[in-house]
Amino acid sequence: MTASLHVDGLHFTYPDGNVALRGVDLTVGQGERVALLGPNGAGKTTLVLHLNGILHGGAGTVTVTGLAVDAADRSRLADVRRRVGIVFQDPDDQLFMPTVAEDVAFGPANLGLRGDELTERVEQALTSVGMAAYRDRAPHHLSFGQRRRVAVATVLAMRPDVLVLDEPSSNLDPASRRELAEILEGLPITILMVTHDLPYALQLCDRSVILDDGRIAADGPTEDLLTDPALLHRHRLELPFGFDPAQAAAQLRARPTPDGRVPRARVS
Repeated sequence: MTASLHVDGLHFTYPDGNVALRGVDLTVGQGERVALLGPNGAGKTTLVLHLNGILHGGAGTVTVTGLAVDAADRSRLADVRRRVGIVFQDPDDQLFMPTVAEDVAFGPANLGLRGDELTERVEQALTSVGMAAYRDRAPHHLSFGQRRRVAVATVLAMRPDVLVLDEPSSNLDPASRRELAEILEGLPITILMVTHDLPYALQLCDRSVILDDGRIAADGPTEDLLTDPALLHRHRLELPFGFDPAQAAAQLRARPTPDGRVPRARVS
């Protein structure tokens, strides 16, 4: 399987001496959807910020679709950041232009796109998240869920190889949560999703990785990890009260595909 992301022996220590990563090895294949789970302080955000060179300097390597992340090479780093798109937890960290369309156009315009090509790129990105009708609206007039979808569109407009999502379901009402899941399920792209929302991980990601104390503690089918109470307890991961991951996984497997004919592939 071709690797979209490959992390090999990654270590990182912050200037205050806090050791955040202790030799992380992780490979995410092309087209995979992988959930990155773990308690607060496990190193998840630190790992994500290494994927496009925002953080660097420790031992180990990060490779994105065959391109090594090298913070000292500015042209290479720009290419890496085009290949890896990060959607942060707070959409207001990514939306700063007067209109939705201008926000989505900002990244491609910086790549040199102009005219019809830029317009087409913006329209495709907004259509993919169901926000084309809001292109002329001011982002701060949108609901939180709509702003998150626009934030996803700003990244998709760059046509990345890998989409990284930081807590995508946080602060969403049930309808917005479902709508975002439907959008993410339809994207033909490699996804790494950092989340504490274990049902969302089960719904969207066949595979999950548990990171704890800067180390990979478990890596396997999401259903298998979520049906191991001792594993979850050991790493301070909590299922919602009454949520049965085995039953939910069975329901997902029985769910019809868009053509209505073939059951969904096994979650695990």
